[in-house]
Formats: sequence, structure tokens, C-alpha cells
Amino acid sequence: MSAFDVRDLLKVAGAPGARVAGFDVPAAAPPAETTRPMAAAPLSPVVLTGTVRVLEFAAIVGLGVAVHLVQPDRIGPLGLRYLAAILGSAVLAVALIQVSGGYRIAAFRSVLKAAPRLFAAWSLAFLVVAAALVFAKIADQYSRIWLATFYGAGLVGVMAGRMVLARIVATQMRQGRFDRRTAIVGGGPLAENLIRALEAQADAGIRVVGFFDDRADDRAATVIAGYPKLGTVSDLVAYARSTRLDLVVFTLPIAAEERLMQMLTKLWVLPIDIRLSAQATRLKLRPRAYSYLGDVAVLDVFDKPIADWDIVVKGIFDRVVGVAMLVALAPVMIGVALAVRFTSPGPILFRQKRHGFNNEIIEVLKFRSMYVDQCDYAAAKQVTRGDPRVTPVGRFIRRTSLDELPQLFNVLKGELSLVGPRPHAINARTANTLYDQVVDGYFARHKVKPGITGWAQVKGWRGETDTDDKIQRRVEHDLYYIENWSVLFDIRIMLETPISLFTTRNAY
Repeated sequence: MSAFDVRDLLKVAGAPGARVAGFDVPAAAPPAETTRPMAAAPLSPVVLTGTVRVLEFAAIVGLGVAVHLVQPDRIGPLGLRYLAAILGSAVLAVALIQVSGGYRIAAFRSVLKAAPRLFAAWSLAFLVVAAALVFAKIADQYSRIWLATFYGAGLVGVMAGRMVLARIVATQMRQGRFDRRTAIVGGGPLAENLIRALEAQADAGIRVVGFFDDRADDRAATVIAGYPKLGTVSDLVAYARSTRLDLVVFTLPIAAEERLMQMLTKLWVLPIDIRLSAQATRLKLRPRAYSYLGDVAVLDVFDKPIADWDIVVKGIFDRVVGVAMLVALAPVMIGVALAVRFTSPGPILFRQKRHGFNNEIIEVLKFRSMYVDQCDYAAAKQVTRGDPRVTPVGRFIRRTSLDELPQLFNVLKGELSLVGPRPHAINARTANTLYDQVVDGYFARHKVKPGITGWAQVKGWRGETDTDDKIQRRVEHDLYYIENWSVLFDIRIMLETPISLFTTRNAY
């Protein structure tokens, strides 16, 4: 959040099946719950460019060392002075390629277009290093053969790497993996001007899917700039639940505060970026106050909570720690499985459909804790103290959360995270009322992947939710976690989880 923080304000306050502008239009407003993503997730440009920088830096360093090792007798031993020259060349080259725009998606797509700037950046980096050696009066300590070979090998290596990268990027772009699927909210000239401006940014990676407008059809156009009206803002929520949507841009003037707030209260629960077009405001802010879609200025309203490198880091953490936990807890899991198997007839595992990321329906695994003929697959009735449906072994594993251990397999499949809001059953209720009808903005907890344990659980809000206040507090803790996520926060929660198992009294 930077220039326009709407969250503080929130506290107070086209034809179906057509193909328009080259894009498919859904046949109807989709359901709010889906069993699978409808489109492939984008490859984050931030992650891609960061990875390319690291790989090119490593390649230049590797080539410099390799060139030296090929001719050790003529050049001499690989000492600190050679390593310093190699590292200096690599750092300067990457920095100059960055400055020249060589780490944009457009530069990755075409080697011919990027070649001049790559050649200039590498040559300038090499000249700067060479000049530094001359002015430091140590140039005679370096082999001219090594310098010339390093320059040539570095240039060829970078160009060859970009040729491979261009083929990879071209393949991925044909699949739409770098596009940010974008919906426009609002109609009229403002929306048309914004769409035209975005279309002019060929390298911005923006793919407009259509626009949404709450005004009746007799007051709003059904097609703007070749893109269809896909429905109202409420339809937009359903659309984002069933197909991939990465970005929403509002074209409403900031003066329409009440209307803007009404729309944002519907959309803030979605795991997408929300922006306000700067063209729709008369505010004249400093350039640094804006973010940009290509050259189109926008104001940040909401950000997807975990994105880019955060997703990569959290994913690696989940899988590495998840595998370690499976190995360490294997004897415990085997013991629980045997106890379940030999104390009551029926399967060892219990499968239940629950809400996952962005309301996607996932099937989580648990050790069975109820008698087979009384298992509640829809979670229509909460488990209470002394519930006759629960087996004696089931009482123990539910109280200690050992029944949740098979969800480590859900983590490895990518359906769950180790830490996050707990995935509630689809029909979970409190006092015979669905959770989302009790807590305003309940589905905002699905903006991140659910977890085996979470902030609400370690703070005592696990188990039975027989009152509105309990589910309200659980959601409050989940939203706090989402807004304050970090790897260290995850580690803290995991360390506190075993302690919380002995202090929570409402898990039966």
C-alpha cells in the first residue's frame, strides 16, 4: 500500500460464448466455488527477471574462472586479483544490463532487439574494469590473453543464454503465462481511455478480459474499445472465483467515494491486486506515489498478500519442512494409523471437502476419528464435548491434533501450506448459520493458501465454534496473519503449535 490506503476507509464505512478482441468471454456468470483453477497461474515477471539476473551473474563468473583454468600454465594461478576482476565484471555487467532495460520481458522475447544493449552493457562493463586496472597500475599483472578470451566468452555466453531464454519465454507467452489478466471496473470514456492506453503498452504484460459496471445496461455500454461488459461487480467476484484474474483497475473518479467504497467492500476478499486509474482522478501526486502498468500510472488500493518471491520462499519452506516433518513423524503416524485400524472398523483416513485458496474446493486428509456409520463428511454438525460419534482413539487424536498429520501430504501436493488459516469445511456452521453469514468479509481469509496450523489456532481459537464471537475472533486472527506474513512469523507459529495443543480447551 502506498499512495491511497483504502483499508482505513473501509473500517469506517459481450455476448455469452463470444470471442471479443481475441479473448474468450465466459458463457455465464460462474459459480463462486470451483474445484480447480480455470487458467494457468502467471509466471511472475519479478521472479523471472530476478532469476535471469542471478543466472547471468553466475554464468559470467563461471566463464571467467573456466577461461583461466583452461590455460593455467600461461596465465598463472587463480588468485584474488583474478577473482576480483571476474566479480567486478559480472556485477557491472548485470547492473548495466538492468539500466539499459535488458531485464524486461520484452528484452527476453527477442534476442535481435536485445543484442545491441547486451553488447553495449558487457563491453562497457569490461572497459570500466580494464580502465580501473590501468589507473590502479596493476594491468600488467593480468594476462592479455585471459582478458580477451574472457571478453569474447562472456559475450558469446550471454547471447547464447538469451537465445535459449527467448525460446522458453516465447513458449510460455503463447500459453499466457506472463500475462496479467485484468478486469476494468467502470464504463464510459474513462474506461475506454484506460483500455486504449493499456493496449498501447505492448510490453506491459496486461491482458484485458472485459469490464464490469454496476449501472444498468440502458446507462452503460455493452462493449467498450472492443471488450464486452461481463456483468456487475458482484459478477466480478464470481468470475474471479472460477477463472484466473490477476488485476482489477477502477476507472471511477475518486470523487465517487461512496460508490467506490461499496464496490471495494465486495472485492477486497479476492486474492488479486486492485488499482485505481490515475486518469480517473484529478490528484497531481509525485511520480513516486504511483505504480505503473507499463507507462500507465495507477494508485495502489489492495495488493495480493503473498506474491512474487514470497510465493517462492513460502513454497520452498513448506515442502522442505514438510518432507522433514513426514520423516520425523513417520513412527507417530504409523502408530496412530494402527490404533485407528484396530480399535474401530473402517478406513484409516477420512477425506473431507473444504475451502482452499480463493474458495477452490480441495479434499483434505485426516485420520478417521469417528465411527464409520456416523462420519460427517459435510460437517453439518460440529463435534461437541462427549460427542458419541467420536471413537475413544478419536478423542485423543482430535484433542492433540494428531488427526491432522496426514495433511502433510496435502502440503506436498501444494493444496495446503504448513501455516495459514485453517481450511473450513464447506458447510461449517456456528449456531446453525454458515460462517460467511456470521462474519462480514469472511472469505478474505481465503486470499492465501490454508494451513495445517495458524495464528488463530496457537492463540486458542481452534476447535468448537458454537458462538458468533468465536468464529469472529478466529477470522480476525487469520486476517492479522495474512497482513503480517513472513517466514519468521511462520516459524514462530510452528514452534508455538505444540504448546497450544496443551492449553486449548475447546477441541473435542
